Amino acid sequence: MNPRPLSADVANLTRRTAEANTALMRGDIDGYLALIEHAKDYILMSPFGGAPTHGFDMSKRAAMGQFFKSGTFDQEVVTTYATDDFVVLVTIERVRAEVGGLPMQDWSLRVTQVFRREGSEWWLVHRHADPLANGISVEQAAALARGDQH
Repeated sequence: MNPRPLSADVANLTRRTAEANTALMRGDIDGYLALIEHAKDYILMSPFGGAPTHGFDMSKRAAMGQFFKSGTFDQEVVTTYATDDFVVLVTIERVRAEVGGLPMQDWSLRVTQVFRREGSEWWLVHRHADPLANGISVEQAAALARGDQH
């Protein structure tokens, strides 16, 4: 049984998610991992597309920490959903960072994260992010759906 009210859990997860991603955008992977627990059955739908990733690969943590540099992070909560066993955070992440060796720029993402209660802890089981926070035309969306690289 959870001794805290569910609203306190949602507030705590929202705060921890923002703090974790703030650390990650600075390249602090250890700070990120100290705040977010990934479930064994975690699924990532990356903002860069492609097949979903199953599990959190700890062997890639050093590379992940180097992928993001000098970033700032702001989290806009669109909405949250909660049951006794699941919390869904729907957010816009507004990032300004060096990402993947590219120069500093804005990286706004639409993000949905699902947390599952395991005992008294909340584990991240799903993250889906896309770079469409600023919107694109139907033609651009069609080109992406076709896999056009131009």
